[in-house]
Amino acid sequence: MSVARSPIHAVAGRHRPMPVRIVLVDDHSIMRQGLRAVLEREDDLRVVGEAGTPADAVAAVAASRPHVVLLDLKLTAGPQTDGLDVCRRLCAAHPGIGVLVLTTFAEDRLVVESVQAGARGYVVKDVDTTELVRAIRAVSRGESAFDARSASAMVRSLSGGAPDRERLTERELDVLRLLARGLSNRAIGAELFISETTVKFHVGNLMRKLMVSRRAEAVYAATKLGLL
Repeated sequence: MSVARSPIHAVAGRHRPMPVRIVLVDDHSIMRQGLRAVLEREDDLRVVGEAGTPADAVAAVAASRPHVVLLDLKLTAGPQTDGLDVCRRLCAAHPGIGVLVLTTFAEDRLVVESVQAGARGYVVKDVDTTELVRAIRAVSRGESAFDARSASAMVRSLSGGAPDRERLTERELDVLRLLARGLSNRAIGAELFISETTVKFHVGNLMRKLMVSRRAEAVYAATKLGLL
């Protein structure tokens, strides 16, 4: 499923964005009820489904086709990271869907693993309501969204704070800066006096390290992490 970006419809002679469709995945029903009450105060947000288990999450997303899934990492009585598997399954089954992790865990490892699993954002449950709404809107637009602690975890992982992560090389940073200017691979090669094939190699490496799948996402993620 491809996520619809900024869907619109006509109302009284003008166009306005259709509401962002959201599925809530959390094993505590009272948490889901509270989130629904908060989010549906916003005219542009609509909760279209809920789930409390991994199986129900997969079914709810398939049935309601949301733009965003708000996902806890701990579901049922299983391991604390069973939400990671749900994230992988949803992103594989519905390319383009926006998964935003909302959890109590603030561990660097879980932030990185969530992004590797396909999540576009990560916020902890004590996040301010305004920040949560902003994060949901960002994810619905195909952007990344992290609270301050999660963003710091990403910075540490990219700067060598996590042992299994690689730093961006100076050449990769050069390519990244030119990507941010909107240059094509051929133009980047001309600027850096390297072949287009070599540029593709560097682009692939930096996207892997930034844990994104598109060039625009790489630029956005790098900007959020202070690399540009």
